[in-house]
Amino acid sequence: MSGIIGRKIGMTSLFDERGKNVPCTVIQAGPCAVTQLKTEAVDGYRAVQLGFGDKRKKRVSKPLRGHFKKANCQSKYRLSEFSDRSGEFELGTVVTVAIFTPGEFVDVSGIAKGKGFQGVVKRHGFRGVGERTHGQHNRLRAPGSIGAGSDPSRVFKGTRMAGRTGRKRVKVTNLKLLHVDVEKNVLLVKGAVPGPKNGYLIIERWN
Repeated sequence: MSGIIGRKIGMTSLFDERGKNVPCTVIQAGPCAVTQLKTEAVDGYRAVQLGFGDKRKKRVSKPLRGHFKKANCQSKYRLSEFSDRSGEFELGTVVTVAIFTPGEFVDVSGIAKGKGFQGVVKRHGFRGVGERTHGQHNRLRAPGSIGAGSDPSRVFKGTRMAGRTGRKRVKVTNLKLLHVDVEKNVLLVKGAVPGPKNGYLIIERWN
């Protein structure tokens, strides 16, 4: 199995062998149930669909009820596909953090925090224009010129401007697993990962 679904609990820190304080993220990963097996004969590719987080039956649509009933598992909040070439999994199999080992590297993806409408300084890292003297009062964080007036007489698509920031899928790659707690289904990952507390995450082996 190449990955698992999890939920961000929060951040903490650990001391490594050299006594250095290392920030890390605590992730509740699994247990996940195998809800569907994709095959080359039917779907054109091989994959395993996992479900994470129990959900009340009355909150699930009838088609999904049948989907989970076929897998012989409780209804789930989140579904995601992972590549699997071993073929050792069956419908209803429970996948835990035991598939990972401390010291290996993973990719973590999730929905970043939404920051609302922001200017170009925060959104794109502009430094602002103009001097901070000579009577400037409202142009310090402005983007400057966004295009010539006479030719081409328009603003090109993709010009970096102010707008809604965050709330997009972000993947952070090559993060080291510091600790794997199989009993509590907890992973400790070095560094920060996208999203707020209780946000859902996809943890995959780094390739």
